[in-house]
Amino acid sequence: MRQSSNPVFRSLPQQPGGYAQFGSGIAGAQQMGQMAQPYTQYPPQTGVSRPLTIDDVVTKTGITLGVLSVTAVISYFMVSANLALATPFVLVGALGGLALVLIATFGRKQDNPAIVLSYAALEGLFLGAISFLLANVTVSGASAGALISQAILGTIGVFFGMLVVYKTGAIRVTPKFTRMLVAGMIGVLVLMLGNLVLGMFGVGGGEGMGLRSGGTLAIIFSLVCIALAAFSFLIDFDSADQMIRAGAPEKAAWGIALGLTVTLVWLYLEILRLLSYFQNR
Repeated sequence: MRQSSNPVFRSLPQQPGGYAQFGSGIAGAQQMGQMAQPYTQYPPQTGVSRPLTIDDVVTKTGITLGVLSVTAVISYFMVSANLALATPFVLVGALGGLALVLIATFGRKQDNPAIVLSYAALEGLFLGAISFLLANVTVSGASAGALISQAILGTIGVFFGMLVVYKTGAIRVTPKFTRMLVAGMIGVLVLMLGNLVLGMFGVGGGEGMGLRSGGTLAIIFSLVCIALAAFSFLIDFDSADQMIRAGAPEKAAWGIALGLTVTLVWLYLEILRLLSYFQNR
């Protein structure tokens, strides 16, 4: 069975069955041959009114993104009124959000709405502050509103574009595809950590390998990250599709919402960074 590149999805139980579809493309159709297998992962449960549906996924994801968006707007205007709040908001939001993702992933609490919505609030705190810094401090002589709006539209466009790609089966989600994507993401993570460590020791004038310096290498690195985030949506959609087919309980929609939000946050940040690089050139 394919495993998602998203750690949140990877820790969710997955077993192909035959309930419903998240997408109708080749990626989803590949599971049809396994429909005859018994449901070993999700047996009938007392107190579960109905299995997971696509409406549950859309609703829970919408609520999660709504909390994130409202918190981000509040954070942005609070930082704009008092720049001293930027650093604590970024640190608390980023580290707190990471801690909740780790708790949800390794503690198998992805379906806990309190954890998912708390993550959304913390990430909103982080995104609002970092968006202000990138659009108003890092970039000079540019419209912050226009820059952030472009990043948001770009994120939405990539998300729905990859959903169309998945539903039409234009790109097949195969084990080989998944392995290549995971390898790419591990490579990017290693480079990010290496760049951070080198920068802390003053290498490259504090810029490390220059992956975030705004130069040509930084632009290439951001494009690679955007591509990886975009392609990871295909595997996330497929993982959600498998859960719906397996008749997972309704509350599993919170775990799917968390996984999609993690990828959306990463994609938005990389697009915003890329746009800020072009504005400074």
